[in-house]
Amino acid sequence: MKKLALLGRILFAIPIAAIGISHFLMTPAFLERLSNSLIPGNLYTVMLAGAMLIIASIFIVLNKYVKVACLWLAGMLLVIITAIHLPNLFVPAHFDYALMEILQDTALMGAALMIAYYLDKANEDEAGI
Repeated sequence: MKKLALLGRILFAIPIAAIGISHFLMTPAFLERLSNSLIPGNLYTVMLAGAMLIIASIFIVLNKYVKVACLWLAGMLLVIITAIHLPNLFVPAHFDYALMEILQDTALMGAALMIAYYLDKANEDEAGI
């Protein structure tokens, strides 16, 4: 079961890291979709978010501060959904992207919350708490 948990953490963290890396390779077309964002400082905020995604994925793979990393990731995704993707639903040119990104980020947020809960629960069971 421990090998399955390790595989699950790695399979979850790799796409998160890839998304984080992609934040440093943004194209003008992608940055245009941020023009409706409720978050200021688009380019700097994108790079900061990318760095935080990479750091969270590293902690998840290393099994260090997994609960904190996953809760932080879930919080970031909630902010991204509400401040970036939801406003883009009301821009006809961005509707399709926004809808898919809301669904994707909601699924990732749910997975992050499950990992935070179940890995914390597993660590408690191992410690006999």
